[in-house]
Amino acid sequence: MSSQQDVIYGLMNDLEEALEKGFSPFGYFSLVKKDTVTNLLDRLYAALPDEVKEAKALLRRKDELQYEAQQKAEKIIADAQAEANQLLSESNLLRAVQKEAEKIKEQVIAECDDIKRKAFEEADALRTQAMDDASRIKEGASVYAEELFANLEQNLGQMQEIVKNCQVALERRRVENSDNANYVNQTPEYAQDFRVQ
Repeated sequence: MSSQQDVIYGLMNDLEEALEKGFSPFGYFSLVKKDTVTNLLDRLYAALPDEVKEAKALLRRKDELQYEAQQKAEKIIADAQAEANQLLSESNLLRAVQKEAEKIKEQVIAECDDIKRKAFEEADALRTQAMDDASRIKEGASVYAEELFANLEQNLGQMQEIVKNCQVALERRRVENSDNANYVNQTPEYAQDFRVQ
């Protein structure tokens, strides 16, 4: 399970690194390629169902423990019955053997019931722990992704507003300078002001 968590945390770190390495033209905004974020999120969601697979594996292990306990019980009972049959062939020991066989049978049944009960409890505890861990990881990843998308949406909105304001300012300058005869000579100076570094 820790390796599954490592994969998820690794993908989250990759996502944070993608944000940190994004293009920042104005210092406090970060532009990130959509394909990079989409790819990381797809891989993150693909990693989550492994927790459910682990829970299913624990349930299968519970069934195996139940089967092993039942096989052990049947073998002990068969061995006890064979021993009892051998002893029953001697008439002098008939009553003692029957009594002992019944006692062994009850003891075996009690032991088998105890083994099955412990196997059920252990499997249920493991399944509950695995489901709790999977739920926490999935919820944490969902909250993180929602916060990330909210921040991206806010940043994109602010970037669009800045671009729009720049376009309006450029249009205003073009209109103001269209009346000037020296507009052509001033163009390089204005172009220099808006060159993207």
